Amino acid sequence: MTSEDSHDATPYLPGDPASRTDLGALAEAAAGCRGCPLYANATQTVFGAGAPNARVVFVGEQPGDQEDRRGEPFVGPAGRLLDRALEEAGIERGDVYITNAVKHFKFKRQSGKRRIHESPNVRETRACRPWLLAELRALEPDVVVALGATAGKALLGSSFRVTKQRGELFPLPDLDLIGTPAAADPPAERDSARLCLLATIHPSAVLRSDDREGMYEGLVNDLKIAASAVG
Repeated sequence: MTSEDSHDATPYLPGDPASRTDLGALAEAAAGCRGCPLYANATQTVFGAGAPNARVVFVGEQPGDQEDRRGEPFVGPAGRLLDRALEEAGIERGDVYITNAVKHFKFKRQSGKRRIHESPNVRETRACRPWLLAELRALEPDVVVALGATAGKALLGSSFRVTKQRGELFPLPDLDLIGTPAAADPPAERDSARLCLLATIHPSAVLRSDDREGMYEGLVNDLKIAASAVG
């Protein structure tokens, strides 16, 4: 099986059912993932990191240039801004788990060696979803925070719009429905919901904005909602 014709990370998950709920075993297996073509140009898989008993999980889009080089999520400029926002919202970074919807850096080269971020497409996001679902099953958090549109669509399907759904806490369905059209059903139809989701902007959107102060304040306010949901 090749990455070009599979576009599915499922075959690379640990075969032992118990290992599929062990974050260490998942990270080790993800290092060898060839579930989509993105692995070929990336330096390495960037798996999630954080507290194994985290009640809040943050899901971003994909690793950036610095994350790809270091093998850790959210350690670049966007990560530093997120650290500051978490502190202001009353959330300890050491108490949360942070990951991405896609585990390999997608980029194009510009001016020689410079690598410019490119957003993953639907097939790449769908291919990587088994890793995200495995992380959520292993962690069993109370709240999942989707940072930006790609993370929101990975969790709620293609109809998700961060501009319309940000800052609102609502239940997620059973994990088997994550990323499917059923996941975007109105909350009243989700009687079996186990997790709460809150969508907000990605920290990189703050860095790109002409109104950084206003965008940053909105991010912090959204994170305060997540903080209040876990007491």
